[in-house]
Amino acid sequence: MNKSEKLVSIIVPVYNASKFIEETIRTVRQQTYCNWELLLIDDCSKDGSAKIIKEIEKKDKRIKLFQFKENQGAAVARNKGIELASGKYLCFLDADDLWEKKKLEKQIKFMNEKKCSFSFTGYEFASENGIPNGKKVYVPAKINYRQALKNTTIWTSTVMLDLSKLSKEDIYMPNVKRGQDTATWWKILKKIDYAYGLNEILSYYRRSNNTLSSNKWKALKRTWNLYRNVEHLNLLSSCYNFCWYCFNAIRRRI
Repeated sequence: MNKSEKLVSIIVPVYNASKFIEETIRTVRQQTYCNWELLLIDDCSKDGSAKIIKEIEKKDKRIKLFQFKENQGAAVARNKGIELASGKYLCFLDADDLWEKKKLEKQIKFMNEKKCSFSFTGYEFASENGIPNGKKVYVPAKINYRQALKNTTIWTSTVMLDLSKLSKEDIYMPNVKRGQDTATWWKILKKIDYAYGLNEILSYYRRSNNTLSSNKWKALKRTWNLYRNVEHLNLLSSCYNFCWYCFNAIRRRI
């Protein structure tokens, strides 16, 4: 390990992810950038996810498991990870998603070049088996708060934040059932000018039958709820941004 490499804290909320978690951990262990800690927050899984993680934890001291005694939801799990994080950089990874081997290396280099506190990358959708399906999402060079309200292109498993420039208070997620990640990006973008997009496919969004966001109607309701009850936008502003959100969501899937 290069001693000059800054520590990256990677937060993974885990709930009944035994089918995928071993492969997801492998995608982190295969990173070309080696100075990381993997914080897996088990949200009271019932399927043996914790047992799988414990076996891998024995082999790699960079992997750390924290277990809730009762189910509390993804927002609370991610916030626990943020609390435990000790790295300069903070990343999020969902328990069923995958990274390219050079994801961390390339994104840190990009952030240093841009001198930015918030970056995200392009990604590609994948089947439940983790096989990329050719549907790629390319991202803008940068995005501000008003643009992000209209375009939820920032996907959680692509985000990297610089904790030397942002506080943990800036990053803690609101405790809502769905969309807490999107609400957090908006929250951060109220404090900074832009988040910067690395327009390269470095992550894979596995869409399984059990993925919360796979239900399009739930996604629509989630976003509307964020506008009205988290951002407290008025009805006109909510409708305006919602129409743009729908347009951009359709465009990403064509």
